[in-house]
Amino acid sequence: MQYKLTIPGRLPGLNELIEAERSNRYKGAQLKKDAERRICAEIRRQLHGVHIRRPVVMRYLWVEPDRRRDRDNITAGRKFVQDALVRCKVLQNDGWKEIAGFSDDWAVDKARPRVEIEIIEMEN
Repeated sequence: MQYKLTIPGRLPGLNELIEAERSNRYKGAQLKKDAERRICAEIRRQLHGVHIRRPVVMRYLWVEPDRRRDRDNITAGRKFVQDALVRCKVLQNDGWKEIAGFSDDWAVDKARPRVEIEIIEMEN
């Protein structure tokens, strides 16, 4: 099976997370919590009732409004997505057994930044 999840807007990047952690130890945790809450809302809306038991490969398309953020900064958002998928019980865990791999691509769309995720269940 293959599933698609689209998260509108940008997710916090690594630089934003580091800055939040440095300014106040609770601010970083709140940033992660807010991002996960936003992602979980989309998971519930788009993947309602999906519970994956097999390992998956995840393909990310990071669509940014411009090229200001570095790609490695942007992809830190994978942590938020994968933790939210576990929190919402779509995945059992986000470890080596559950996530066989992932890939990243990038694009620019000033009018509609977003993250598109394909979750591909592997065959046993």
